[in-house]
Amino acid sequence: MRYPLEKMAQLYIKEVVKLHGIPTSIVSDRDPRFVSKFWQELHQALGTKLKLSSAYHLQTDGQSERTIQSLEDLLRACAMEYKGSWDQLLPLVEFTYNNSHHSSIGMAPFEALYGRKCRTPLCWFQVGESALVGPDFVQETTEKIKMVQKKMKAAQDRQKSYADRRRRPLEFQEGEHVFLRFVPTTGVGRV
Repeated sequence: MRYPLEKMAQLYIKEVVKLHGIPTSIVSDRDPRFVSKFWQELHQALGTKLKLSSAYHLQTDGQSERTIQSLEDLLRACAMEYKGSWDQLLPLVEFTYNNSHHSSIGMAPFEALYGRKCRTPLCWFQVGESALVGPDFVQETTEKIKMVQKKMKAAQDRQKSYADRRRRPLEFQEGEHVFLRFVPTTGVGRV
């Protein structure tokens, strides 16, 4: 669905600002809507620094790219599991992601944001108990969240294996000479 810029600004206020306030900085992709003069002026008026990412640009640390790849992989797996109705699972994917442990911050994003763990049906019972009490909706939702958790773990493991293939432990001593390789990319602007 394509939204006009004014509608996107309203959604931004409704979905981001209402929950988290005005961020000091945002890393965004280079979609034409996000590089428009309107979007840049909106963030300038709000006092937010807009950082644009790309695969070849060093404004992001690579962690954002890995996260995006993992989420794409997860959404693709969920879409296949539920025969294309991924939009119905999107809130559960978001919930699962925000309540899973992230090694970079040492906790779940929900916990980092609110200072407490999220209360969820997944932790109301001891591990190993399979009985869930309550409406069928709660049980179905819990099962869907467990499925999303498994898919997310698989997606993260897959992305980690891709990264580990190219990773080598390197240690250099002071005074050693090293060869740096620089590959200029075409079509990428410099900031």
